[in-house]
Parts: sequence; structure tokens; C-alpha cells
Amino acid sequence: MFEDLDLSEIHEENARELIKRLLNLVEQLNTDLRSSQAEVQRLRDEVNRLKGEQGKPNVKGNISKLPATNHSSEKERHTARPRHKSKKKTEIKIDREQVVEVDPSRLPADAKFKGYEDVVVQDILLCSNNTLFHKQKYYSASNGKTYVAELPCGYEGQFGPGIKALSLVLYFGMGTSEPTKRLRLSGEILEFYENASIQISDGELSNLLLKNHEDFHAESAAVYEAGLRSSPWQHIDDTETRVNGQNEHCHVVCNPVYTSYHTRPHKDRLSVLDVLRQGRARMFRLNEEALDSLEQVALSKAAQQVLPGWCREQDLDEVAFQERLDSALPDLNPQQRTAILSAAAIAAYHAERDHPIVQALVCDDAPQFKGLTHWLMLCWVHEGRAYKKLIPVVALHRNLQEEFCKRFWNYYDQLLNYRQNPTPKEAIRLEAEFDQLFTTRTEYAELDKQIARTHSKKESLLLVLKYPELPLQSAAFLPYNNPAELGVRQRVRKRDVSFGPRTQEGKQAWDAFQTLAATTKKLKVSFYEYIRDRILKKNVIPPLPELIQQAARELNLGRSWSFANPSLLR
Repeated sequence: MFEDLDLSEIHEENARELIKRLLNLVEQLNTDLRSSQAEVQRLRDEVNRLKGEQGKPNVKGNISKLPATNHSSEKERHTARPRHKSKKKTEIKIDREQVVEVDPSRLPADAKFKGYEDVVVQDILLCSNNTLFHKQKYYSASNGKTYVAELPCGYEGQFGPGIKALSLVLYFGMGTSEPTKRLRLSGEILEFYENASIQISDGELSNLLLKNHEDFHAESAAVYEAGLRSSPWQHIDDTETRVNGQNEHCHVVCNPVYTSYHTRPHKDRLSVLDVLRQGRARMFRLNEEALDSLEQVALSKAAQQVLPGWCREQDLDEVAFQERLDSALPDLNPQQRTAILSAAAIAAYHAERDHPIVQALVCDDAPQFKGLTHWLMLCWVHEGRAYKKLIPVVALHRNLQEEFCKRFWNYYDQLLNYRQNPTPKEAIRLEAEFDQLFTTRTEYAELDKQIARTHSKKESLLLVLKYPELPLQSAAFLPYNNPAELGVRQRVRKRDVSFGPRTQEGKQAWDAFQTLAATTKKLKVSFYEYIRDRILKKNVIPPLPELIQQAARELNLGRSWSFANPSLLR
């Protein structure tokens, strides 16, 4: 549509302005039409559902008919960067060595020995290792007591450490499935054991996965504590997880040295704060910080008069604070009450001194993440998707969109380079260029609106200029947004295979073992060796919190920060 239109060739200003408005009106009408069509289809599907029928199936072909709906920015933000291949042989553990001799009958009389030519061949053994223990038993007539030898560590019950460790790794580390009676699936793990001649029932397998793992749960909690202390900033994201058929939300918190999973019933601001506070009982403090944040809230006159009188540096538990609100302000509407609770809870969190306080969250623009920390760093990849979601039908507007996206990712690439060699002069230049780029005006109204929205997020998008160690997405992680989104993908894959835990015990196991699996991977520790080491109680592998602290010191994740909380320095 309007393929050859060039507004610069129209010399009459009024005519040019009129045509520009008409073209933008065409875009607006087209956007409204797509929105209306989607809503009509949604309502039709709902009517069919109420009639006991099915809605329109979502069938995806091999080739998308609407390539413009692909919102990935991988192609635009990919820049050629050197990649260094590691030598695989140096990473292969050698379990045994064997000398292979030349058949003497092949050798001529004058053949001389010239040493060895080394070849590494990888292999694995899959066989049972069942043990019949003959436990000594003694009886003392004087004590009237029988004494029986104890089994070695890890061999308690009917299954040894190999099966225990492998079950946990297959289910939580690799995402394979266990039996599901509701869907009558045999389960990949159970089928694997059957092929290996291991006799185990679905109930016994479930017990191995979920029960008697208090030590693992404790180390998972310690991992999160160490992870929060390892840097003043944290990535965060969330995704749905069904628990016993009910929708809950899995919050993923991470940085380069760990990843931690936390499933909660909700994903509102207070729930996210609960996650950052490691599940401690909620506390509320109505101080100057809380009152300042409430200035942006349309409170009732009664609340405006009462709340300043409560201003003090004193924490109240949730029951006491709720009772105080009920007594003094019984007519608060839900929105006002939620705003007051959030402001007071955040103020109490910022005032803590005995626990690590996150200074900056690296996340998307979701409302539940805002206001929790002193700083918020928005994701450039998410911001870039907003431009890809524009679907102009006018050729002129498509060209303007493509041209601006190139400028967007060119600027982003400059930020990547800045992180490698940050200087005050370059920071000033990049800030000025940001203002110039995101005050651009084009002939495409929707594009201009998005450019203005990006400019309004300047502080959060340019926080990297102040703290260069804050992560930006690079080619090394394509096509993922950030490590938290990568962590979310692991939960989504697990959810697709196993649907969701059925009990609170299962939910806790999902969180704990996915935390341990993701963290050992970041620390370059074999998850299987780690699980086996803990089951056998050898403790050859150091506690993961110690490895996190060591890795964090090496990476120096908070080198440009002046910490507001001394506990972060410990």
C-alpha cells in the first residue's frame, strides 16, 4: 500500500500534513480492526465453550503467513563477536587407561618402537549393581537387646545411592517424567529402570523424588541467601505453575553465579517482596520513605490526615498493622489499602540490616517489580520487542520502523561496548545520544508514541552507565532475554512434561531441586556428582554457598556500587 509514496516530494505543507494524518488514520483503523477481530474470535470461542463445544484451534503452519508478527529481535541485535571453542579432550575425565599392542605378526623384522599414539574414546556402562548385605546381628542377654550392623550411608531403604541420585537428576535436572496415574503414563524414568532390570514401583519412585530431602532443602535455602549476598543486583522474572490444579506463580531470582526458584500463590508486589525477603514474616514500617511513595496515590482525606501521625522508624507485624488500619481507617477501598500495605512493607524491607537487601532489579516492565528496590534496570530486549510488535500496513511506515530499529540496536551495541571499557566521557556521550535518538519524530504516529515511551524510561534503561557491571544481553545468550528468562524456560519445560506438582511437598521439591540443578550448572559442578556426594555424605564437593561466594569474588559483581546495606559486604 502506497509503495512509492514520498511525503518529502509534496511541497504544499497543508497537503503533506493532511496525507500524513490520513496515513496514520489508516494505521489506527487497521490496528483497531485486528484488535476487534481477536476479541470477536475470543467471544465466539467462549460461546462455543459454554455450549459444550470447542473454540477455533490454534494451528501453526510450517511457514508463518505473517512474518511481521515475529517479535524476536535476534536478527537485529546479533553482532559478530569472537567465539572461542574449548578443547573437549581437556574436559574429559579419564576413568581407565589401556595399552593396545600391535599384533607382532604384522611387524617386519626391522620395526622399532616409537612410543604411543593416544586416542580418547568415551563410553558409559549401564548395568545394575544390586548388593546383598549380610548384616551382622548380636544379642545381649544381659541387656535384653539385639545389635544389628548399620548399612553404609546412602543405602538406607531398598535403593542405593546410584538410583537415588539418578532419579533426582533425571526428574529435576533433565526434566524427564515420572508416572502420572491421572493420565496413565508409564513415565520415562520408570521405563528407563525397567529396561535396566530395576524393580521399582511408581509410589517408590515418587517417594525417592519427594521425601526425606531436608538437607537438600536446607542447602537450597542457603544457596539463595548466598546468592542475594553475592551482588547488589538481581535478575527476576516469573511464570505460571499449577499446584494441584490451581494456578500459582514461580518467581526466578538469579545472577551469574546462581539461580533460585520460588513458587507462590500470587505474583503481586507483596508476593515478590516476600520472595526477596526469603519468606520471612511480613513487617511494615510507615516512615518518611513510605509516606513519600504514597504521595502518588489518591488517598482519602481521612488517610491523608491519619497516616502522617503514624510516621516513625518502628516495625509492626502484619496482624498488628492490619488491625491498626481496620481501627483507624475502616473505609479504605482495596486499592488504597493495598498501596499503604505495599509502601509500608517496602519501607520496612529497605530498613533491614541483618539480611541482604537487593539494590537493583534487572527485569521487564511488569508493575509488580516497580518500587521494590532503589534502582530498576529495564531490559533492552523487552523494550526492543515493543517496536517489533508494531505492524504497519503502509510501506512508508514500514520503512520508518525498520530504519529506527536499526538505529535502536546500533545504540544498544554501543552500550555493550561501553561495558567493556567504561569511561565518564563515553557515559556522557551515550546519554546525550540516547536523548537525541529517543526524541526522534517520524511520519509514523504509533512509532513516535513508542519512541516517547522509551525516552520516559531513560533512568532505568541507562543505569548501566552508572554501574557498568550490570548485565546487558549479548550475543553469547541469544535468543534469550536474560538469565532469569532462561531460568523461567527451564520451569516451563518442566511444567510441559510434568504439568505441575500435586502437593505442597512436591512444590517445595520442584523449587529446591531446580535451584540446585541450575546453580550447580552455573558453578560448573556436575549435578549428578553433587547429588551422589550429598547422599553418600562424603561432602567432597564444598557447600554450594561457599562456591557462590568464591565465584562472586572472582567476578566482582558489585565493583562500582557503594552499598547502602553493610550486610551485602560480608
